[in-house]
This record gives sequence, C-alpha cells and structure tokens, in this order.
Amino acid sequence: MLEVHGLSVAYGAIEAVKDVSFTVAEGQIVCLVGANGAGKTTTLRTISGLLRPSRGEIIFQGRPIHRLPAHEVLAAGIAHCPEGRRLFSGLTVEENLLLGAHLRRDRQIESDLARVYDLFPVLGERRTQRAGLFSGGEQQMVAIGRAMMARPKLVMFDEPTMGLSPIMIQRIMDTLALLRDQGTTILMVEQNALAALTLADHGHVVDLGRTTLQGPGEHLLADPRIREAYLG
Repeated sequence: MLEVHGLSVAYGAIEAVKDVSFTVAEGQIVCLVGANGAGKTTTLRTISGLLRPSRGEIIFQGRPIHRLPAHEVLAAGIAHCPEGRRLFSGLTVEENLLLGAHLRRDRQIESDLARVYDLFPVLGERRTQRAGLFSGGEQQMVAIGRAMMARPKLVMFDEPTMGLSPIMIQRIMDTLALLRDQGTTILMVEQNALAALTLADHGHVVDLGRTTLQGPGEHLLADPRIREAYLG
C-alpha cells in the first residue's frame, strides 16, 4: 500500500533522514522504533506532505505522493495523528472530531461520528465539553477519533502512548489493534518499543536517520540487539 524508497530529508544543512526505505502492506500495523532524534517523526511529516524530501520517493497505492501538499495527501487517504495530539483545547470534543472530516462532502459523517463514539463511549458522553479539560489519555482518544473521521485508508500515529499511564497505554494499543482488524492500515512511530513491537505485524528500527533493522514485530522483540538498546 505504502512504499518509501531512499528517502532523505534535510533541515537546512542537517540531514535528519538518510536513505530510509520501507513498505507498509495493506491491513498491517507497521512501527518505526528508535531513540529521540532518530528521524522517525520527520519521516511521518514527509509522508504527510508537511516536509519535502531532498531525495527519494513515496508511493501510495501505486501513485507518487512525495510532491503533493498535505491536503492532497489527506484526500488521497492518509491521515496523520501527530505527536502531542494537537487538539483545539477551546473547542468541544465533537467540534474537534468534525475537523477531521473537513475535506469530506458525503452523507456518512454522522454515522462515522457515531462509530467514534462507539469506539470511545466517554467521548460520546462528554461530546459537548471542551477538549482542553480532558486527561492526556482522553485527549489521545479525541486525536484518534479525529483522524478516523477523515475515513483514511492509512493512519500514521506519532507517539500515541507518550505520557500515558500503563492502563491507558494498553487501552490505546487495543484500540489500534481493533482498527487494524476493521480494515485500517497503520504506520506508527513509538518510543515504547515493547508495546509497539508486541502489537506490530512488522517493525523497522531507525537510528541516526537510517533504517538499521527490520522484521516481524515478534522477531525484533527477540533480537538481543533490540533488547539491549530499547528494552533494558
């Protein structure tokens, strides 16, 4: 579904991503793991059209997208749930969710909103409350719901468990597994390597802007190099 070939991205003279290549198969969860500053977030931002690559190409469903602006990438079927959630704290839960559907003109927005409330009942119960009043875990639910309101074919999640309690981390991971089982393809960046690789069908390790290891999530979890570097 998604192919990244030889991707390099620079901030001025500093090359943050260096010749990164990977694929995301339809119906899978694929994760990028690595330390802070490894280039994971930059990779997602480039796929979503927020940054331009200096080299390489990004192919989505057979179509090059690396020169498209962000709104056209979204229209093509890729939603981006950014690090830090980036909600509008002064807007209600429902207003934040509806922003995810701003490019849509179909009649299924209400049914998709109901689906989000089925996924996260607490959001339905508090739909008229301002999102800024919610806990970090509840705000992450809003961010996931907002991404799903775009009816994406692929969703990119950047650090979805950052700052969350162990119970909420498991809740979010269970939700991502459910979305996959319902047909949504997921590309995830996550520092919590144990949680990410336990969930992922396939994983890639990014180090200093390069992909260094890749394989099924369970195989990477068993790799002594991964255990030493990321699992303590």
